[in-house]
Amino acid sequence: MKAINTIRDSANIGLGILSAAFGLKGFLLSSHFIDGGATGVSMLIFDITSIPISILIFVINVPFLWIGYRKLGLWFAIKSTIAIALLALCLALVSFPDVTHDKLLTAVFGGVFIGTGSGLAMRGGAVLDGTEIAAVLVSKKTQLLKVSDFILLLNVLIFGVAASVLGVEPAMYSILTYMAAAKMIDFLLNGIEQYSGVTVISTKSDAIRRAITVTLGRGVTIYQGKSGYGKDGHVNDPRDIVFTVATRLEIPSLKQTILRIDPKAFIVQQSIDDTTGGLLKRKKLH
Repeated sequence: MKAINTIRDSANIGLGILSAAFGLKGFLLSSHFIDGGATGVSMLIFDITSIPISILIFVINVPFLWIGYRKLGLWFAIKSTIAIALLALCLALVSFPDVTHDKLLTAVFGGVFIGTGSGLAMRGGAVLDGTEIAAVLVSKKTQLLKVSDFILLLNVLIFGVAASVLGVEPAMYSILTYMAAAKMIDFLLNGIEQYSGVTVISTKSDAIRRAITVTLGRGVTIYQGKSGYGKDGHVNDPRDIVFTVATRLEIPSLKQTILRIDPKAFIVQQSIDDTTGGLLKRKKLH
C-alpha cells in the first residue's frame, strides 16, 4: 500500500509540474501576465530584470521551503523541494508551443493549467508555490487572518506592483489568471463532491435518523437539544438534533428524504473541507 501511495503521489506531482510549466510557457510568459504568490513574484521580477524564470522560481521559494522543513516536517520539505526544482528544470529545458495570443484565453487557460498543476502537486503531498506554507503558519500565529485572507492580501500587493510595472491592463488580466488558478485548485482538492455537514432539528428525529442510517447508509450523530421558540412545541421542549455528513451530490436526495418524513424540519447545511473516518462516501479524484 505504501508503494502504491508513493507511485500515486509521484504521478500527481509529475503531472502537476508539466501542467504548471505548460500554463507558464504556453500562455502567460509571452503575454507578460503573472500569477499570484511566489510564482507571480518570480514572473514579475523576470519581466523587470530578464533573469531566467527557472532560477527565480526556485530561489524565491527557498525561504518558504526552509520554513516548511522547520514547521511541517522533513518529508514534506523534500517532496516540495524536488517538485519546485523539477518545475524549474522543466521551464528551462522543455519547449512548449505558444498556444494563443488572445489575451482573455491566455489569462483564463493559463490560470487553469497552473491551478491544475498546483492542485495535483498538493494531492501528491507537495507544493509548487511556497507562499501557501507561509499562509498556513501566519494563520496559526494570529486570529485576525485566515489562510485565504493572507493569500488575498499578498496577491493584492503583487497585483498592485504589477499594475505600476506592467500596466493596468496586464495586471487586470493577471487577476483573471489568479482567479482561474484558484478555482482549479479548489476543484481538484474538493471536487464536485465536496463534503457538506447537515444539521436537522425536528420532532421526528428518530424516524429521520433511521432513514439516514438504514435507507441512505450514512452515519449520524445525535445531539441533545431543547426547543428555543416553541412554534411546533413548548419552549425548552427536549428533542434530538441529527447531524450527518454527505457529499454535495447526495444532498438533494438527503433533503427529500428528511422533508418527506417531516415537511417542517429545520435543516442547516454548511461546507466542510474534509473529514476522516465514519460512514462516508469516499471522494474521487476529479
